[in-house]
Amino acid sequence: MRLTFSLLIALIIAATLGVGITWVTATRGVDLNTLTIGAWTARPRIGTAEIDPYARAVIARSGELPVGTGDGITFSAGTDDAKRPLDGRCDVTVSGVTPAARFWTLTLYDTRGYLVANSMNRYGFTSQEIVRRADGSFEIKIAARARAGNWLPTGGVERYTLALRLYDTPVGVATRTQRDAPMPAITTVGCP
Repeated sequence: MRLTFSLLIALIIAATLGVGITWVTATRGVDLNTLTIGAWTARPRIGTAEIDPYARAVIARSGELPVGTGDGITFSAGTDDAKRPLDGRCDVTVSGVTPAARFWTLTLYDTRGYLVANSMNRYGFTSQEIVRRADGSFEIKIAARARAGNWLPTGGVERYTLALRLYDTPVGVATRTQRDAPMPAITTVGCP
């Protein structure tokens, strides 16, 4: 009787642990085959047949349509360069340059992957509409209240993520460092 009870407890613990780990990897993914440059993270193999099973599970669960490898790559950031979570009540600056690409977009999402509602109905910028400095660099101010220049409203959400999609770019599986792909800096300027 004692052996049966011990086996039953072991099975319950194993099943709970297995289901829990599966749920975490299917909702958050794992860092297999990821490319991290500063605060930006990408999975270059996500649009290929070489995708890892955990990334495949995340895509199946979210319904996301990844950018194919031949088309480009998507980088995402949920923190600034100092590893602080991106907070919609704070002023954040995305500045610098992007890797070479024919076209790029920068979009703001909530933590569930939805566009953040705001009074301006502005959800991101493209490489064609951004105002740049004379040297080609740019600065985007992300804040709840209006700012001069390239301003992206947060709607005051507590947490958000940024997605930088580079189309027709050489950045991919062979990219390893900031020198290979100069990514824009993400800086939290101030919080109320």
